[in-house]
Amino acid sequence: MTTPETMKNILILPGDYIGPEVMAEAVKVLEVFKAEGEPIAWSFGHLGGAAYEAEGHPYPPSTQQAARAADAILMGAVGGPKYDGLPRAVRPEQGILGIRKDLGLFANLRPALAYEALAAASPLKPELIAGLDVLIVRELTGDIYFGQPRGRRKTADGHDEGYDTMHYSVPEIERIAHVAFQAARKRRRRLCSVDKENVLETSRLWREVMIRVGRDYPDVELTHLYVDNAAMQLIKNPRQFDVIVTGNLFGDILSDEASQLAGSIGMLPSASLDANNKGLYEPIHGSAPDIAGQNKANPLAMILSVGMMFKYSFGRTDLADRIDAAVRKVLQDGKRTGDIAQPGEPVIGTQEMGAAVVDALRTSK
Repeated sequence: MTTPETMKNILILPGDYIGPEVMAEAVKVLEVFKAEGEPIAWSFGHLGGAAYEAEGHPYPPSTQQAARAADAILMGAVGGPKYDGLPRAVRPEQGILGIRKDLGLFANLRPALAYEALAAASPLKPELIAGLDVLIVRELTGDIYFGQPRGRRKTADGHDEGYDTMHYSVPEIERIAHVAFQAARKRRRRLCSVDKENVLETSRLWREVMIRVGRDYPDVELTHLYVDNAAMQLIKNPRQFDVIVTGNLFGDILSDEASQLAGSIGMLPSASLDANNKGLYEPIHGSAPDIAGQNKANPLAMILSVGMMFKYSFGRTDLADRIDAAVRKVLQDGKRTGDIAQPGEPVIGTQEMGAAVVDALRTSK
């Protein structure tokens, strides 16, 4: 019998534009597992532009309370052009930064997988990406996105000047280093730390700490790359990488680059974890206002984010594997949304793709 102690409570934040559309398909996956007897329950809240419209703030108190009480959070993409004119403090992106900081979600895990069925969708030659399986570990609550002071001011000669502060402390670097080394231990035991140590004091400290922490993991090979070289190597020879660890700014850029290796940003999920593996799970794609409401968005990254939730926050690798297998099956069966279809291939919609995954899940039990 399911008791309140065993019930896992999920907060769902659908987001903006295509966010609610892809989230609806992820909820259908949850419904499959709930019908099978899994002890999960969920409720809905607002974040980003939807939260601003409903409650006047991108991360309102009601969402803060629900997020702190939840065991895990599923979040759709937020933001979009209709919010561009808002003051910076209440723009949708501040909701994302706010919930990460509030919940201490410092470790962002972004896998980039090359599905065999989508080899032709990658801009790289198939022989370069065949078997690609890279995990990017991005520090998420420090760096230039949160550094102070920041702002705008007048220079002595009257010109406008913008400024931001990049900084990391030793404890911040140590905790993300341990996450990355431990992840590498469960994979192929290779970790590449990305920095800009030749010009940035922050990166010099980063590299020093990575080397020191690495001594606790003698079974993991640690290498270092400057961020510009890492970006080049991801295109030149992406399969050389196993796990990449880097700071907030560099990780933001490199993980989006890596998403294109897989064929579409619509295929990549992510997990943002605290020290106890409570997590926020989301696709790394944006809110895509140009296709919102048209049943065109790819829901697979959102569905795969559900798999990451079961794996990392709930310890149910078996359910995560079933979701991954279902996605692989629908791709092998030729199901394609517009972002992953090749010329001449039939295209299906958001709801049809979600239904195909659900059917594959039901037959996999």
